[in-house]
Amino acid sequence: MAIRTAHVGDVASILQLIHDLALYEKAPHEVFVTEEQLRTALFGDQPKVFCHVVEVDKKVIGIAIWFLNYSTWMGTHGIYLEDLYVDPAYRGQGWGLKLLKTLAQICVERGYSRFQWWVLDWNEPSIEFYKSQGAVAMDEWTVYRVSGDALKKLGS
Repeated sequence: MAIRTAHVGDVASILQLIHDLALYEKAPHEVFVTEEQLRTALFGDQPKVFCHVVEVDKKVIGIAIWFLNYSTWMGTHGIYLEDLYVDPAYRGQGWGLKLLKTLAQICVERGYSRFQWWVLDWNEPSIEFYKSQGAVAMDEWTVYRVSGDALKKLGS
C-alpha cells in the first residue's frame, strides 16, 4: 500500500478512475480524453500535468491529478488539484487525506503559497471533508470558462 508518483504503466488505471469520477459527478458524457492524450500529458517530453496514485495490492485505486498555477500577488507557484478520486470500495481508509497531505507537502517543500481546487456545490461529503482539513471556500469568486464554439470565436 503506497502513495507514489504515477508511472506510464498506470495510464489505463488512471483513465478508468477519471471515468469513474465523471460518473460520480454525473457527467460521464463530458470525458473525451484518451489513453494516448493522458500518456502524453503526464509522461511526454515536458509534462505540465502530474499525478500521484494510491496503490493497494498492486492495483491503482486512487488518483490526484494536478498542475502548477501561479500567484502574481504572492510571487510563487501553487498546486491546482484537478481531480482527486478514490475507488468507493477503498473509501474511509484515509487515502483521500493522504493524497491531499502528499500534495500539501510538495507545496511546503517547494515554497508554494497555495493549494486549491474546485468542488461541486452539491458534493456535501467532499465539502465537509475539505473543510475539516482547513480548506476555505472562495465564495467571493465566480469561475468563468470559455470553451467550444465560444472559444473558437474568441480566439479568431
